[in-house]
Amino acid sequence: MEPFIVSARKYRPQTFKDVVGQQAITNTLQNAIDNNHLAQALLFCGPRGVGKTTCARILAKQINSDGSEHEGEDFAFNIFELDAASNNSVDDIRNLIDQVRIPPQVGKYKVYIIDEVHMLSQSAFNAFLKTLEEPPKHAIFILATTEKHKIIPTILSRCQIFDFKRITVNDAAEYLKYIAENQGIDAEEDALHIIAQKADGAMRDALSIFDRVVSFSGKELTRKAVTENLNVLDYDIYFEATDLILEHDIPKLLVLFNKTLSLGFDGHHFIAGLASHFRDLMVCQHEDTIVLLEVGEKAQGKYREQSKKTSSLFLLKGLDIANDCDLKYKSSKNQRLLVELTLMKLASIDFDGEKKNPESLALQNKTIDFIAPASFYQKVYPRKNERQENNPPEDFKKDDPKGESVNTEEANQVVEDDIKQNPIRDYGKTAPVSPKSEKNEPQTTSAVQETEPKKINITSQKKRVSGLSLSSLKAKKEHELNKIEVIVDEDDLPKDIFTEEDLQKHWSDFVEQIDKKGQKILASNLNTDIPKLREDFTICIELPNSTMKKEIERESYELMGHLRTKLNNHFIQLQIKVNESSAKKFAFTPEEKYQKLREKNPTLDLLRKEFDLDL
Repeated sequence: MEPFIVSARKYRPQTFKDVVGQQAITNTLQNAIDNNHLAQALLFCGPRGVGKTTCARILAKQINSDGSEHEGEDFAFNIFELDAASNNSVDDIRNLIDQVRIPPQVGKYKVYIIDEVHMLSQSAFNAFLKTLEEPPKHAIFILATTEKHKIIPTILSRCQIFDFKRITVNDAAEYLKYIAENQGIDAEEDALHIIAQKADGAMRDALSIFDRVVSFSGKELTRKAVTENLNVLDYDIYFEATDLILEHDIPKLLVLFNKTLSLGFDGHHFIAGLASHFRDLMVCQHEDTIVLLEVGEKAQGKYREQSKKTSSLFLLKGLDIANDCDLKYKSSKNQRLLVELTLMKLASIDFDGEKKNPESLALQNKTIDFIAPASFYQKVYPRKNERQENNPPEDFKKDDPKGESVNTEEANQVVEDDIKQNPIRDYGKTAPVSPKSEKNEPQTTSAVQETEPKKINITSQKKRVSGLSLSSLKAKKEHELNKIEVIVDEDDLPKDIFTEEDLQKHWSDFVEQIDKKGQKILASNLNTDIPKLREDFTICIELPNSTMKKEIERESYELMGHLRTKLNNHFIQLQIKVNESSAKKFAFTPEEKYQKLREKNPTLDLLRKEFDLDL
């Protein structure tokens, strides 16, 4: 039985044309050889398995080739490879320098390939500087490294630098397809793409994985066999999970997650893969970004089909939630619960492709309760004198709060006409109005007063108002105004006579009410002085400072409304005087409190002296 040769060695490129995914570098090197424009010190840097050492060997072979040698000639005597990881001392570099002086026996050049050059010590670098800068004409140095940042600047400045890039998924998959055809292996395109993705840009890793999977599955290389052997979560799981999320089916989604855990995958792997799946769905939604989807044609069809079911807003929200779970996973004490909570949040997203406006949601399939402006009542419900002169028709005698009737269609028309004429109104603040008592007491009203909002149902209109239309904005403006202007004659306003005792009683009731509501400061200010009744129903109080006066004046609207309602007198006025000398009546410090008590009881001094008390 012939010994098995791994694909990474068996299919190592022999020419620059065979190198995968490094066309820019191979073309540059080939042109430099053809034009005799090759530098004497080259630095190849890049990740593992991308072709650095391979390109160095091809370069060493080509610069010594003149066409007369046989096909299998590899110029082994002219190529010296040094592993700097194990030969990193000054003595190793000195031995190398001694060898450089000897010219080649066959060919034109000696090529020194120093791999992992960043592992050289500082002293070895310094010993190598002079030779690297001015080597013999027959010597060419090729340095290879995966960590360019660890090389000292003096070495970098003496080299021509070539940065090798990662092998793309498509390039790796194409090369694997070529190898599979040479070996007579029937490989699915999706299977080769999974291998290329698992290799993470390294062609050598891709070939090693390919050999491993072929050993597992034989001549039939399927996507299922690759996912099982590489312990990769199949993207069908993510397609199924996304469908369940879109259907808001949380129970089945949690069962699917449990099934994934039973296959040996952890929650972090699942949620990270789901986020990548959302990303792939997003790039499928635009023709220009489909090239970013690194999967086979069959899988691309699935992604395009599912991307049509999702919206960009859903995918953005889903990516944000999944990424948040990814960040919190390692620090979470209950990682499974964290992923399950994330899945429940994802299944609760409800976007239909555009952001809903809150007003349109509020007005959708609902009746608009419209508060009519004051002009409506002045037209539909005229004042007392006008009602006596103009008797309403018979069809206008229905549902009138003042004893008369309203025609609904005519009322709605009045509202529409008023809105067109007065699109924006500012009714300002209004004074409170007390309703009629059960004993038919006269109702307290004012020139500007507040009543219960009059609501008119306009659902009978044929055209429904949109939540974003100008009409809806007008309706909203009118809806917020629950205070209307009603013109009332002063003769109709109540003016009952009351005593000072009645005033103080209702004053105390009001203070108690606001104290229970938590308005402690206002209650304390109102308790500072006892209200006194003067002529023309004027209430007078005396305060020690202007600050307390401003506080009471700011809240006087509610106070006066309460007193006018309870005393049934609309002509009550409040007069506040500031008397700073009255501030002395209040004791704040311990000394002031003691003086206050001593004024009431002079024997307090005797008690204090007898027992030698202190404040």
